[in-house]
Amino acid sequence: MARSSASASSSEGGDMPGPITVFSARKIITMDTAVEEATHVAVRNGIIIEVGDLDDCAAWGPYTLDDRFGGSVLIPGMIESHAHLLDGLLWAKAEYVGPVDRYDPSGRRRKGINDMASLVKRLKTLEVTMKDPAQPLIGWGVDPSLNDPIAPITRHELDQISSTRPIFLLHKSCHIAYVNSATLTLANYAAIKVPGVTRDSSGEPTGELQEMAAMMAAIKAVAADMIGGSTDAAQFYNFAKVAQARGATTIVDGGGSTYFDPAFLKAALAATGDPASPARIVAHHNGITVPTADQMIGFAASLEGKGNDKLIFQGIKIILDGSNQGFTARLRPPGYLASGANGLWNTGPEELKTLVPALHDAGLQIVAHCNADQAAELFIEAVAAAQAKNPRFDHRHFIVHGQLLDESQMRRMAALGIHVTMFSNHLYYWGEFHRAHTFGAFRAGAMNPAATALRLGLVVAAHSDTPVSPVDPLLTLWCAANRVTAAGRVLGPRERVSAYDALRMMTFNAAYLLHRDHEIGSIRVGKRADFAVLAEDPLAIDPMGLRDIEVRGTIVGGRVCGAGA
Repeated sequence: MARSSASASSSEGGDMPGPITVFSARKIITMDTAVEEATHVAVRNGIIIEVGDLDDCAAWGPYTLDDRFGGSVLIPGMIESHAHLLDGLLWAKAEYVGPVDRYDPSGRRRKGINDMASLVKRLKTLEVTMKDPAQPLIGWGVDPSLNDPIAPITRHELDQISSTRPIFLLHKSCHIAYVNSATLTLANYAAIKVPGVTRDSSGEPTGELQEMAAMMAAIKAVAADMIGGSTDAAQFYNFAKVAQARGATTIVDGGGSTYFDPAFLKAALAATGDPASPARIVAHHNGITVPTADQMIGFAASLEGKGNDKLIFQGIKIILDGSNQGFTARLRPPGYLASGANGLWNTGPEELKTLVPALHDAGLQIVAHCNADQAAELFIEAVAAAQAKNPRFDHRHFIVHGQLLDESQMRRMAALGIHVTMFSNHLYYWGEFHRAHTFGAFRAGAMNPAATALRLGLVVAAHSDTPVSPVDPLLTLWCAANRVTAAGRVLGPRERVSAYDALRMMTFNAAYLLHRDHEIGSIRVGKRADFAVLAEDPLAIDPMGLRDIEVRGTIVGGRVCGAGA
């Protein structure tokens, strides 16, 4: 069950007759050791058949030369190794009110809102335009830790907007929500006694809901689409389009979507089966809202072979802890700098002892959300126990985020075959906050230790976790290469990686984690013709300029997408 779809050559027919297109470029960076650079690449039926110069490509027979990118640089299509389809749905169903600027699916830049007064003003403006008084007002992207000044969001602030219309604001991390009194009443929070429903000194809910157990009642009451049941085709297009515009040709839907639901699967297949769909989606099976290991295994089996060239099912996603900046991740001592309390378990120690061996024994790949080091320790121990009982080669279990991994943990991960995709964007967006409020100076400088992980032999990718931060692979590799905060401080300079290693994290390494390195991740004969088109050579400029490189388009399966189409 490691590879869940046919190989590139059999699925798209690189060895079958068909017209040949040769793409020219100022330079082609292959990320392959056989031919590291080229000027031309020949494509037939969506598959690369030659890489070299024009004469090399012409040897394969008559061709059409496509030189629209002759002055540009081609690299392998970048891979967003952890994101959420929810991003596409939020653009379609909710209002972006977060603190940082980000691009919507149309390419329009949405200005961030980073203070409470402006947030309340914006929400009031939206509220007065809503004609149905019962329609919930749903916003997303808020994060008090990035506001100036830092200030909590409670029902009192939201009741200023409306005390009768339900209001639901999803935190940037997606691990916290903020609701007003109307939502608390509608969802009957007076009767809900679960961890994560924060309360004031009188025992009343504050309106801050931490983690899934606490958020679920509000989601079901006012924002049911957010638990993965929407069949709106726009979510798939939006998800792929935002990624494609920034040079990604493959993006991961990292759990939460209900592909096992026939109506949802039908919508997903229709949307991704459209030849104009601008990116491939690799979907992790939903291990978030599914209660048992047997059900997870059954759902994975039911989807075997049901994808297409742009929808691939791979791996089971489980969530151990929460959000670092939301103080819900699980830390080892000394814990949080600004709080004596630890975070919350979404999947706790006892549950994990049975869940990991069951999924491992079923031959499935396990993708584990572990933001902080206590969660990572728990997962490493669970995999060690599973491997001791039932050794598996090339399982490629991997940790998502792994922000506080230390050397001892990474050495054990290497021995067990566990790899990692790191949340490098945290260094830029939350680096200063972590240094001052969550981790302190030492751990902030040590977080997302990509250089050490690579040195120890781990396969390391990096990601945006959109909608948590904007999907932008060039920004992500810039973060890994420079480790610069929004204030200009370098955190942990020894953990910086080279531009080449950063690019490899966003291409081949990401493909490896997804069991797709035989198809994508480098420009090599026999692989899919997925490329990103850049204005500059990312390996030839100052690494501080990486995030500013213009993306001129992408090519997916030989089809030009974006500005060059």
